[in-house]
This record gives sequence, C-alpha cells and structure tokens, in this order.
Amino acid sequence: MPKQSAGIVLYRIVSGQTEIFLVHPGGPFWKNKDDGAWSIPKGEYTDDEEPLLAARREFAEETGQEITGDFVPLKPVKQKSGKVIHAWAVVGDLDHTNIKSNLFEMEWPPKSGKLASFEEVDRADWFDLETAKIKINPGQVRLIEELKELV
Repeated sequence: MPKQSAGIVLYRIVSGQTEIFLVHPGGPFWKNKDDGAWSIPKGEYTDDEEPLLAARREFAEETGQEITGDFVPLKPVKQKSGKVIHAWAVVGDLDHTNIKSNLFEMEWPPKSGKLASFEEVDRADWFDLETAKIKINPGQVRLIEELKELV
C-alpha cells in the first residue's frame, strides 16, 4: 500500500487575486532547490488517524500555527514517489515570516555517524497560482488547478 499524506491548501484573495501558502522543505538536500521543491504543508498519517485531523496537525507542526475554517476536500493526488496526498482547501491568512517548524534528525554529513537537527520547513511564502505551479512539487500541481476551479 502506498504511503499517504494529508495536507492543507491554505489560500487567500488579495486585490482580486488568489494566493496559495506553500512551505519549503528544510534540511541540506533542499537547501539550494527552489522551483519544484515547495509543497503544501502536509505529512504522513496512519490508518487509525482521521486524515483531516492529521492534515491540521501537520500544518501546526510545520508552521507553528493552528488553522481553522471550512475545509473543502480536494481530489487526492499521487506524487512520482507513489505517495498519495489527501488535501483540503481552506481560506485563511497568516504571516509567512512567522513560522516555527518542528525539527527532524538525520545523519549529517553522510556516513559521519553524527546526527544533526534540521527544521522540517525552513521557510514559507504566498504565491499567485501561476507562480505556485512552478514552485510546487509537480505531483501537487493538480491541487492548485482544482483550487482555481473552486474560487
């Protein structure tokens, strides 16, 4: 069974233009990557976990901020890795410069035997939908296209 993630497609309308909130993965592998590297705030969940609750938990873990509102389910998307992402769109606003992500550990430098801690998300930003399609992981573009149909 493929891995599953749950996430939030947070959006706002500014001067008549829809903007989407995306996060950039932290850690040394993503440090110098930009286009195609961003994502909606999301994370894996277990079979015994309610997907929307998992999506809201992951949002809080990756941004340090809770999200509430009327969550609209979007069609699941499948990334190149095979992971299936279940997502919900919700209108909202937050200060992208004021995020506080949880940490993860990994061996760094490779084969050094040393563990280093990194933020799961190193930055966040708001993008218009066309720019977001360039920035986001290609497997998540359909989420933006569906959002565009909704608003």
